Amino acid sequence: MAPLDAYLAPQAQQAVIAGMFIAAGWWVVAFQNAWRDRRQRRSRVEDMQRALLAEVRAHVVSLERQLQEGSFDELLERVENGDATLVMQHGGNDRIFRAILTEIHLLPGSVIDPVVIYYRLIAVMDNMADSIRRTARNRPDQASEMMVDYILLNEEAREAGLDVLEILTASLQGGAAEIEAMLERQREEAGKTIRQNLPQELAQMRDDLNRRFSDRSGL
Repeated sequence: MAPLDAYLAPQAQQAVIAGMFIAAGWWVVAFQNAWRDRRQRRSRVEDMQRALLAEVRAHVVSLERQLQEGSFDELLERVENGDATLVMQHGGNDRIFRAILTEIHLLPGSVIDPVVIYYRLIAVMDNMADSIRRTARNRPDQASEMMVDYILLNEEAREAGLDVLEILTASLQGGAAEIEAMLERQREEAGKTIRQNLPQELAQMRDDLNRRFSDRSGL
């Protein structure tokens, strides 16, 4: 006599067993789907980060080349002379960023902020370059002031781009743990630099204060 014969008819027992197998199958399929989705998501995130890395690296290299070759100094001189044919070579490119914008939430949280800040700077640079071109002919003085801001903005974008390259590289190499380790190293290096420079800076401040008091006492 089967253990369940006293409680269930044979047909009911078969139905229960079949239901258990079906439920187990659902769990197996759900687990497989979840595993596949996680794998596809990881692959997609890696692809997005590699694409962003290539796009940002190309622009950072372009900015460094322009800074080293003195291209911005030449542009500033042309603006001051009212050159209306000014052509500003802006190497910024945000096609990949715009293509993945709807999926940017998939990126690690520590990656999103630096990436968004960098591309925001690129957008501001584009707008400022257009404004300088429009202003150069009729208001060269104003355009030259804007050009100085544009040069400083390029410096800021280069630094932001370098930060993005470091963050993306760390994320691709070891994920969140590698990013945190990198940030910790940066904090340690910054603290070391402060400790090294602080005595000299304090001494300089004391000298400046003593000089001011000496100047006042001589009045």
